[in-house]
Amino acid sequence: MKTLRLILGDQLNIKHSWFKETNDDVVYCLFEMRQETDYVKHHIQKVIGFFAAMRQFAEDLKSKGHDVVYYKLNDKNNTQILTDNLQLLIKDYKIKRFEYIFPDEYRLDQQLRDFCEQIEIACETISAEHFYTKREDLATFFKGKKQYLMENFYRDMRKKHDILMVAGQPEGGKWNYDKSNRNKWKGDIPIPTYKWFKNDISEVKKDIDTAGIKTIGRFETKTFSYPISRIQAIEQLKYFCEELLIHFGDYQDAMHTDEAYLFHSRLSFAMNLKLISPKDIVTSVMNYYRKHGEDINISQVEGFVRQVIGWREYMRGMYWALMPEYKSKNELDNHNKLPDFFWTGDTKMNCLRHAINNSLDNGYAHHIQRLMITGNYALLTQTHPDEVDDWYLGIYVDAIEWVQITNTRGMSQFADSGKIATKPYVSSGSYINKMSNYCGDCHYNKSKKVEDDACPFNSLYWNFLDDKREQLGKNFRMGMMYSLLDKMDRQDLQNIKKKAQYIIEHQDEY
Repeated sequence: MKTLRLILGDQLNIKHSWFKETNDDVVYCLFEMRQETDYVKHHIQKVIGFFAAMRQFAEDLKSKGHDVVYYKLNDKNNTQILTDNLQLLIKDYKIKRFEYIFPDEYRLDQQLRDFCEQIEIACETISAEHFYTKREDLATFFKGKKQYLMENFYRDMRKKHDILMVAGQPEGGKWNYDKSNRNKWKGDIPIPTYKWFKNDISEVKKDIDTAGIKTIGRFETKTFSYPISRIQAIEQLKYFCEELLIHFGDYQDAMHTDEAYLFHSRLSFAMNLKLISPKDIVTSVMNYYRKHGEDINISQVEGFVRQVIGWREYMRGMYWALMPEYKSKNELDNHNKLPDFFWTGDTKMNCLRHAINNSLDNGYAHHIQRLMITGNYALLTQTHPDEVDDWYLGIYVDAIEWVQITNTRGMSQFADSGKIATKPYVSSGSYINKMSNYCGDCHYNKSKKVEDDACPFNSLYWNFLDDKREQLGKNFRMGMMYSLLDKMDRQDLQNIKKKAQYIIEHQDEY
């Protein structure tokens, strides 16, 4: 029976059970499609990276003896629509059975479900064999509970998979070393030279240009620096363990004008395309830690493990528990647009200039830049979550909806009214100054609120709290800030609100 197996662009797992043996009756297919490049405007490096990794994966499959049909972007047979391409192959190859790996995006999951209901051949789905958890595990774990606290899920994952556990208790006596992960990097700890991969993507770039795909971001070189194969991802992981892990936890929340990556692993792109699994990564990190524990503090390792088995798995579980309604959540009733400088980096606010230009240059910003700089600003200016979602989904090479939307609409924009985060992650300029050197040579003064040279975050922060009192005033984690707001002189508050409103209406002047 001739079988067609679909591989999506984020399902490049060469260790999947599908590929253990070759079978003359099985045809694999991968497609580069306008359907995927055009539903949101993506960073040029993201499109390049996906297509380069997909092409490499197809070659790896062929080298192992598998029969692979690969439609490049401009192939004459490519309809640019997933289901139409599948229909063509089903007809041309006289396919009697269609199989696909569960997609990790609701949009594609629904498209393929509908397709299988329409075609007259057998269909079967199979696990991605990538995550620690199944789609429905998190919803089951929290069934009957009022809050979906990530910390509870994370502790359960630690116990279930025996990670950083000793005799049923957390190794080191603490579950979470987050308070040790908030150091400001001042340049005194040297950062090793980043590991760059010089993947030649000239053909991919030419095809994208020929197709006329509209993208955002910058691409100044002729190579792609992130891993595009499992071999490269393993090299990157090895480099992280040997060179960066020792200080990862200390500075995972730090930001600096001279450093785009600091001690971060740069593995998220490879992991989200499934070139390498979270279990591969955690196992390697733990093995390295066991061999070099005298040099590496547990806080470095726990901070990294928490991101992988805690936050990443939690976000995926929340995605499948809350979609599709989650995509339209706007509980704070925000409706403003992002300013033009989110696409140019042209702003006098130093923190935003660096975070946005990092994103435009590299298709990357680490989690605190995303949460407490660009996300914080978007929330304080009361931007519509749709605007924020589209920008985050497009700008980052590692952005796939299951991990992006829960982080932006939930964690960053609090549009779900607390399903994911227990409070809005907003701050004035003081937090930014605490965690970075951005404020030192900024055009604006971090200590002022309403003067011409006052940091915009300051007036925006107090204005936001006042505007959203109805929705946030009873939040127990916001009590102290509302107490301070209540003690503020009424005229001072009015001046602050007037300043904030001017900023919101004239954002591109700042």
